[in-house]
Amino acid sequence: MTEFQNKVVFVTGAASGIGYAQANAFLKAGSLVFGVDIQHDFGNLSDHSHFKSFSGDVSQAKICQEAVFACRNCFGDVDILLNTAGILDGYQTIEETDLDLWQKVLATNLTSMFVITKEVLPQMLKKASGTIINMASVASFVGGGGGIAYTSAKHAVAGFTKQLALDYAGKGIHVNGLAPGAIQTPMNAADFAGDGAMAKWVAEETPMKRWAQPEEVATVTLFLASEQARYMQGTILPIDGGWLLK
Repeated sequence: MTEFQNKVVFVTGAASGIGYAQANAFLKAGSLVFGVDIQHDFGNLSDHSHFKSFSGDVSQAKICQEAVFACRNCFGDVDILLNTAGILDGYQTIEETDLDLWQKVLATNLTSMFVITKEVLPQMLKKASGTIINMASVASFVGGGGGIAYTSAKHAVAGFTKQLALDYAGKGIHVNGLAPGAIQTPMNAADFAGDGAMAKWVAEETPMKRWAQPEEVATVTLFLASEQARYMQGTILPIDGGWLLK
């Protein structure tokens, strides 16, 4: 038995990358995991009896609401919310970014968190218990982790997380964020394309001289969701191989 046994964990972006690793880690810890993704293939997660999925685009508010409703029908109220889904913007400057891309990046990376959290929070408050972990980024602290849309969205995620923690820490809600650096996921596949020059540059610029794997982020997620980390509130925890030390 672990403290996560039979806890209901809601994960966005669960079909690949960090979200997949998080879902898998909580399944191994005995949780009931509900995964949401725009993709339909959740891989080996679908073989697990404690995993249920919902396919839809979280940039659409209605999809977010429907996913939470579906989770309640499957498992009941959410105990741990992992707002992980996100998209990149191709490192585009404001001159290169049109309004459609700007709105899509903010809707996926930020507004989805607002909508899903707003749906989940009332039942957490009713129980005076619940954990919310938002996916920030090194781009929540500095420029260069993305383009204008991604960096703006991730800075906003940090603010959203801090304000949420400030408002509800005294009501039993445990809120923090994770700020990954160079994590090797399908979302970053373009960096490894061709001769992988971009991936090599990123590794060289990272003090640890390597990319991390999604499982490393999932392990930290388990700690941040645990009772051992309960006194941490509104923290945006870097997992960046030392990137922000520069």
